[in-house]
Amino acid sequence: MIHPSPLPFAAALLGLLLTGATCLSAEEPPVPPQLNLRYKESSPALTDYETTRCKLDLYAPAGAKEPLPVIVWFHGGGITGGDKGSKDTAAVVTRMAQDGFLVASVNYRLSPKATYPAYLEDAAAAVAWVLKNAAAHGGDPKKIFVAGHSAGGYLTTMLALDERYLGKHNLKPEDIRGYIPVAGQMITHAAVRAERGIAKTTMIVDEAAPLYHVRKDIPPMLILYAEKDMLLRAEENRFFAEALTAAGCKNFQIQQVDGHDHGGVGNRMADPNDSGRAMMVKFIKEHL
Repeated sequence: MIHPSPLPFAAALLGLLLTGATCLSAEEPPVPPQLNLRYKESSPALTDYETTRCKLDLYAPAGAKEPLPVIVWFHGGGITGGDKGSKDTAAVVTRMAQDGFLVASVNYRLSPKATYPAYLEDAAAAVAWVLKNAAAHGGDPKKIFVAGHSAGGYLTTMLALDERYLGKHNLKPEDIRGYIPVAGQMITHAAVRAERGIAKTTMIVDEAAPLYHVRKDIPPMLILYAEKDMLLRAEENRFFAEALTAAGCKNFQIQQVDGHDHGGVGNRMADPNDSGRAMMVKFIKEHL
């Protein structure tokens, strides 16, 4: 179902959403994060670069007394940059932990040092690790949500639609409670095209594109994009939603986040009363 209008009174709504049993005050600082946990088993088969990049950080709220819903968060950066430890990403996932979630902030290999589908394989491996280990860190493995901004939104959507990646870990996309791509690329990603020597202005849709895998029976999904998003990005997300509708899919929502540009729709989720984060929390609450 498509919901193109923005969420009104975001601050008031977010305040209401954060009053549940598992959600704590947004003013209470989280516990210190657990940094650089390896989500791939060390073995001679791993490259040095893989060993370096395939790590995640766990953020949790203070005082949690029951298993927490879990967010697996993939940072942005065009698949060519970005880091879980950057100031912006750390601020975003810290805020999500303050909302009452266990948050896994994930690094993955970057292009062109690694090429398609390495970063998708990393994303799937990280999700599999979280499913296996969430309970040991205070999370509920039956309430895991996958989300990410920009390149992270692309990874999120591909894991939801292309069953091959989670399938390598004996998982199905439906084993995840919901997916939240934020301003993700829905055609074949620009980094993938660059690896193939295809000009940025040449837009294609093949097996490396979420649009290629559109079908009726996708897991629950919230698609977010910015009112002032980068060129074509809002249109890509709206077209993706229309393609889902054409396929008979009703298991999704799409929301425009007013007042944000492409970077802000992700990074400003660290703001206490951010409307995009309020939409995300609302979606998670609806699917617990």
